[in-house]
Amino acid sequence: MLFNSYEYIFLFLPVVVAVYFALNRRRLVAAGKAWLVLASLFFYSYWNIRYLPLLLLSILVNYAVGTALATTRRQRAPWEALVPPRLVLAAGICFNVGLLGYFKYTDFFLDNLNRALGLHLPLPHIALPLAISFFTFQQIAFLVDSYRGETAEYDFLDYCLFVSFFPQLIAGPIVHHGEMMPQFSRIRNKLPNHRNIAIGLAFFAMGLFKKAVIADTLSEWATQGFDTAPVLNLAEAWTASLAYTFQLYYDFSGYTDMAMGAAYLFNIRLPLNFNSPYKAGNIRDFWRRWHMTLTRWLRDYLYIPMGGNRRGVLRGYVNLVVTFFLVGLWHGAGWTYVLWGTLHGLGSAVHRLWRNAGLRMPTWIGWPLTFLFVHCTWVVFRARNLHDAAKVFKGMLGMTGVVLPAELAPALGRLAELGVRFGETFDWVKGNARALAILALVAAMAFAARNSVAVARELRPDWKSAAFVTALLVLGVLHLSQMSEFLYFIF
Repeated sequence: MLFNSYEYIFLFLPVVVAVYFALNRRRLVAAGKAWLVLASLFFYSYWNIRYLPLLLLSILVNYAVGTALATTRRQRAPWEALVPPRLVLAAGICFNVGLLGYFKYTDFFLDNLNRALGLHLPLPHIALPLAISFFTFQQIAFLVDSYRGETAEYDFLDYCLFVSFFPQLIAGPIVHHGEMMPQFSRIRNKLPNHRNIAIGLAFFAMGLFKKAVIADTLSEWATQGFDTAPVLNLAEAWTASLAYTFQLYYDFSGYTDMAMGAAYLFNIRLPLNFNSPYKAGNIRDFWRRWHMTLTRWLRDYLYIPMGGNRRGVLRGYVNLVVTFFLVGLWHGAGWTYVLWGTLHGLGSAVHRLWRNAGLRMPTWIGWPLTFLFVHCTWVVFRARNLHDAAKVFKGMLGMTGVVLPAELAPALGRLAELGVRFGETFDWVKGNARALAILALVAAMAFAARNSVAVARELRPDWKSAAFVTALLVLGVLHLSQMSEFLYFIF
């Protein structure tokens, strides 16, 4: 089920909220949690019920392993003499990684094996279960924390709710048990909170507007440029690439806002996952702002366990690049994703080298350089293959021609001697001056405007705020006829 759909906005979400608080008012707390779990499982299986058993199996196995590991931290278990806890943890992690690897990377592995060895192994074309990357990482963190003795004792119903809570199930944020489960246990969170409802609606309205009005508008130009056009001139290449850069920004930001808004209705605060990343002054700052819970997970459960920078300077750089290599692979089974992650790893290593040398870069230089680097790597990320990426880059560099509007020919006709052509500037991306105006507007919003968190926190319960939220909701709903998936669903 999509957040940006009529059935979610006008039926599923209101009914789930109403029944949840009705059960809590009657002191049926366990029933309220069970209702949320059932609603979340319905939300997940609405997309494709075939993969519901996979989610349930993952929950059962990880709860059993996590509970066993947590028990060993409180008292010695009889099985420890035969099976050390470290081995149990390794088995649990292997189960999760194996599950993710089978569904997400089998075709990728077999295809590359065929190419490398000249084989003809058939590809099973396994459909990727929705959200498997997210609930796998979330549960690996739970197992590691249980092994470290950092988890409280939760019953099975609590654990099911921790994994399946629908606002964050599909595309994050990747949450910790310690920041989620205590919130469901607080007495004051069992009843409706009018301030939280107001904040939740504000977040949801801003997210819906970003997704339905902005991101989906930009998607046409990006799709035309990357997937349809055989060649792009200078203007077309920059229009298509910038359209995707801001489409992804507003799509992901919009999903995050809608997830936070839905959670607020239940008096639950999800961790901040998106904090104006295009305002970053360097690549390290970018990853502190973009998909923040993924960055946190990678630091705590991958980079630091590999040794971080504690085992020498060179090892620190290697660990950094390897971490980002795996970030790319996590996003998708394709060489463009791997290259994208590796480029960010190398960029992060260069930034660390620069910083360790005691060098500093003024913000007015660092910010545009960071955005340009991020923008160019998004081209690799979006392209279906390296050929398509090269097509866009050639256009951005003017290698496939510069075309100016025909109206400028009388004034700038001499530029024809330099190879400049006059005619339809945006033929392939189906853009025009309106596209440039929209790109300029959404860029200004991303670069200079306050983000959703700041806006939501400053809203006051008055008519002005109500009108603002209502206007965004109405505009968002009016654009639901163009319903599309959130981009991060495919990861």
